[in-house]
Amino acid sequence: MSINLNKKKTHEYFMRLALQQANKVLGNTKENPAVGCVLTKNNNVVYAGHTSINGRPHAEQNVLRNYNKDFKNTSLYVTLEPCSNFGKTPPCANLIIKKKIKNVYFSIKDPDTRSFNKSTKEFRKKKINAKHGFLTKNIKSFYRSYTKSRKGILPFVTVKLAISKDFYTINKKKNQWITNEYSRGRVHLMRSEHDCIITSSKTVLRDDPKMTCRVDGLGNKSPTIIVLDSKLQITAKSFILKNAKNIKTIILYNSINEKKIKSLKKRGVKFYKISRNADGNLNLLETLLLLKKIGFSRIFVESGINLITSFLKKNLVDDFKLFISNNKLRKNGSGNAKNVLNKFLKNKKFNKDTINLCGDALKTYKLQ
Repeated sequence: MSINLNKKKTHEYFMRLALQQANKVLGNTKENPAVGCVLTKNNNVVYAGHTSINGRPHAEQNVLRNYNKDFKNTSLYVTLEPCSNFGKTPPCANLIIKKKIKNVYFSIKDPDTRSFNKSTKEFRKKKINAKHGFLTKNIKSFYRSYTKSRKGILPFVTVKLAISKDFYTINKKKNQWITNEYSRGRVHLMRSEHDCIITSSKTVLRDDPKMTCRVDGLGNKSPTIIVLDSKLQITAKSFILKNAKNIKTIILYNSINEKKIKSLKKRGVKFYKISRNADGNLNLLETLLLLKKIGFSRIFVESGINLITSFLKKNLVDDFKLFISNNKLRKNGSGNAKNVLNKFLKNKKFNKDTINLCGDALKTYKLQ
């Protein structure tokens, strides 16, 4: 693949290819960032790769160890500053130096203090041309969750809500969807980009959802399922619990039911006890702190309007994904969200964008 553009356009072009690589594993790299990497020679892509599932090996290692030709006059494009610290794997900066890469271009500096601004200094000592600042707006947005996880104590939370044109969240007609197949497909993609899904026992009891990725190519990217179930009301007949040996499932509870816990543990379900708020519901801040502690950094909330409202009230939402059907439910609708949306979203100066999904609309609000 060869291009003939000015230098800035060239760098941006290859960085976009690197970002495409990173997108392939977003939400599937555990505590490590999803990084994309492209190796070029004479303005030709000679190898490309990304961080492995579960976070190791890193993108640079996957590219540089698998490219088995001459590295002379090669350039490396990386979405994030290469790591320079010894962790569970050696620093990627050392491997880049060892391979004698001529140029290293990355977009933004690593917010992890162990690596921040360190690799560039090492590269320049070895007379490797190192520059950053390419496609920064796009890539800073891409790394919002990683930056939050490195600089803060809470994970990144995305909330999804689907409503009819007249604001209802539930279709009372059995097995009838609110939104169209394109919206539902987008939800499956969103699930694949997060490492866990939070839902409520109320949603499980009412809808018996699967909460898996059922789009071709994403079947192996279904995230861990977290059920908030204060009183352990979930039944063993639910699909989520029947499927717990295939998809990791965690129940957060408060009231103890030793018999039910023992029974469900045999299916592979894990349990964590969480305190209650004054309103009797599980403490959401404590919930997020626990999930961050046990390794989750990108959380997707799929539930009814009550739990979503609680997340909004506590200011715990980073991205709000609102799917709006082109159809009204009228007498077949329940769970009206109009007041909640007016209170938390209307006339607020959020960053937002809208996508047309063949009649449905997807509005994304960046709340933090």
